[in-house]
Order: sequence, then C-alpha cells, then structure tokens
Amino acid sequence: MYALAQLNLLLNYLKSRKKVDNSEKFDFSNTNEIPFITIQLPVYNELYVMERLLKNIANLEYPREKLEIQVLDDSTDESVEITAKLIKEIQSLGIDIQHTRRSNRQGFKAGALKEGLKTAKGEFIAIFDADFLPEPDWLYKTVPYFKDSQIGVVQTRWGHINRDYSTLTKIQAFALDAHFTLEQVGRNSQGHFINFNGTAGVWRKECIYDAGNWEGDTLTEDLDLSYRAQLKNWKFKYLEEVITPAELPVVISAARSQQFRWNKGGAENFQKMMKRVIKSKNVPFKTKIHSLLHLLNSSMFTCIFLVAVLSVPMLYIKNEYEHLKVYFYVMSFFVISSLIFFVCYWFMFKAIYGGGFIKFIKYIGSFFTFFSIAMGFSLHNTIAVLEGHLGKKSEFIRTPKFNINGLKGEWKSNKYIKKKPSFHVILEGILAIYFVFGMYSAFIVGDQGGDFGLFPFHFMLFIGFSYVFLKSIFSKA
Repeated sequence: MYALAQLNLLLNYLKSRKKVDNSEKFDFSNTNEIPFITIQLPVYNELYVMERLLKNIANLEYPREKLEIQVLDDSTDESVEITAKLIKEIQSLGIDIQHTRRSNRQGFKAGALKEGLKTAKGEFIAIFDADFLPEPDWLYKTVPYFKDSQIGVVQTRWGHINRDYSTLTKIQAFALDAHFTLEQVGRNSQGHFINFNGTAGVWRKECIYDAGNWEGDTLTEDLDLSYRAQLKNWKFKYLEEVITPAELPVVISAARSQQFRWNKGGAENFQKMMKRVIKSKNVPFKTKIHSLLHLLNSSMFTCIFLVAVLSVPMLYIKNEYEHLKVYFYVMSFFVISSLIFFVCYWFMFKAIYGGGFIKFIKYIGSFFTFFSIAMGFSLHNTIAVLEGHLGKKSEFIRTPKFNINGLKGEWKSNKYIKKKPSFHVILEGILAIYFVFGMYSAFIVGDQGGDFGLFPFHFMLFIGFSYVFLKSIFSKA
C-alpha cells in the first residue's frame, strides 16, 4: 500500500511539473501591501552556529520597519552570553531583534514558539532552526503567496550545504530530497495534507491560533499543528523551487537522535490524529488514505525489521516443507514494491542531478547504498516507532550542529556529541553477524546446491547493520 501510494505521488509530481502556477501574490512594489513579518529562531545550546545563523538572518532583505526577529533562546550553556553579544551588535544596525529567554524548557521547541507568539507583532511568522541559512531574498519569494487568505503556511524545500561531506550526509540528503520533491509536491499538487517541516517556512499567525496553537505533547510539533490546521480547512503552499540551505548531521549519533525524534513523533501523531482524520467530513477519501499513510510513514521500519529478522528462519522453513513453497512464490510478488521505490526515487534523482546513462549508473549505487543503510537503521527506528505508538514519553533531544560548510568543518571537539553508544548499538552488531549467517545459509539449504533468492537482501542487511554499528562505535563521520 505504501509503495502504491508513492507511485501515485510520483504521477501527481509529474503532472504538477506541467502546470503553470497562477497563484495570486502580494504586490511588493506597493508598500501598502507589504505585511509585517516576525522571524522566530528557536535555539537551544547552539554554541557553534549562532554567529552564522544571526549574521545570515540579519542579511535578509525586507523593510526594517516591517520586520522583527525573535531569538527564542532556551540555552543553558555559554552560548547564551555569545548570543546576547551578537544580538546587541545587530541591534546597533537598527534591526529589531530581541533575545527571549525562558526559565524552563516546558514544551521544548513548541513551548518556545508558543511563548514567542504572545509578543510577536507580525501577521506572518517565519521560522528557522539554527542550521538553516535562507538566501537574502527569501522573504520576497515566500510571503507574497499569503495574498490568498486561505493559505495558512508556505513551506520551502531544504537544501544541503554539506551534502557531499560523507556517505552519511549523502544518504540523509537522498532521503530528504525524496520527501521534498516527490512527496511534498505529489501531495500538495492534489490538495492532500502535507506537513510544515519545522523550519524554512512561514505561518499565518491567525492560522496558528485557529488550529489550536503549538502543542508539546508529541516530538514532532510541526506535523501535529500542520494536520490540525488542514483539518480546519487551511491551505498549505509548497515551493519546490525555493531552496533553503541547511547543514546535515555529520556524526551518526546526531543522525540517530534526529531519526529517533522524527520517527517517534510520526507514530505519536498517528495516534493523536488518526480518528480526527477518519471522522472528518470535509476531507476527501483519497486525502484520508494519503494522510494515514503519511502519518504511518515511520512505521514502515517495523515492517522492514520484522521481514528482515524472519527472513533467515523462513529460508529454512521454505526448503524444509515442500508444500509451503507455493506461498513463498506468491509472496515474492511483493518484491515489486522495491521496484516501485526504485522508479520513484529515480525521478527525484533526475530532477536534482539530471538524467543520462552515467547519472543512472550513479543513481543505482546511491539507491542501493541508501536502501542498505536505511535497513541498518531499522532496529533503532522500530524502537522509536513502538515507543510512539505505545505512548511512552521522552525528552525532545535536539540535533547537535557542527558549523560544517561543504567538505570543511571540524566536529570531533563538539561538546554536544553523545559519547557513549546505547545498548541498541550492540544489538545492531549482533544483527550484522546474524545476516552473515543468513548469507551462509544460502549455500547449505535446498537439495540443488543452495537457495540464493534472499542472498542480495541479506547482503544489504549485513552492509547496513555493519555500517550503523561500526560508525556508532567509532563515532566517525
């Protein structure tokens, strides 16, 4: 079902590329149409990137009398003093920028955004995480779309300033590019629900309040508010062509914490929103299906992990019990889902890098590397998903930033890196060995010199779990 939904999104994506955008927009040549904007920067212990962030935001082009910047700083380390000093320097340039501090982290990021909203003067609220670097004309490319009074959010596509830093960053970029092209465009072009991605977007303040304001009861407050807003009939506008550069995690412990938060938050929001989506009378049936599969996105990892672990004993069962073989032949039909993903992601890859035979060969390598390492994360992400569905609460753990630009940047001395691997890492090492046994089993089962049908699958699982295990143990990017 998930693969078929992706195929439908691909068709939507291809159709949308032929459409001309006739959205009505504010005329910024008329000063009376330029709205007041509040930029919110929610930060927590961002020692390494605060200077880069604030200097970048201060360079945004917009009439100063129509702009305010809120630095929503929940930090507990020495970055507070550095931030305060930087803010004073920016204030001296005549820019309205305020340093907002809270006595506690109640509600985490959602709580900080909600607190800032109380004093925000802007009709529209732009939000950037600490690792995002919008272009100077970013506001002029996004805010005009709010001329349509039904639009509650304008979301831009994430770019990656350190895409080629390592295999880990390339894999993360691959996954995010699929989301920000195929999925966001595929859903938005047909009026299906999409999500504000937590950053690099603009909210209409009225929409935030109408949807019930920010809530901190899930780890993905952005997905939560997005669904509540769309259930209230607010429209979202996704701009694929407006790219907002950002830094990808370069250390696997940082990527793990980010993955855990996103996957657990997705499951939490499924539990929170499932009944509201199903019971909604103003949401079309097809949109409901896409919405539920969207909310179950992270739950795919439970299926991947279950199939992976059971595949080794199934190899023996299949060859031991002749009368069961027919079921395995029928089940092999589901391999087509992998082919669907392969086709869908190729169109994403081609849209970004271009087509041609050489690029296709490069894509094959990227796809199988991505698929292998994604499977290597399946235990870690399955635990996150199960915690989310079962209602186990956990703290919002921010992703450490490193101030990496392109292929340059030092990360080893970063004080925010998690030093000690979790027990899950040991299990990932055991699973790598388990799939070596799976590959060995291919040679010894069966009556005719082995059964190699699952060998490529077990090989990819071995590569994936080995990669995640070794990177986690040695903490190298």
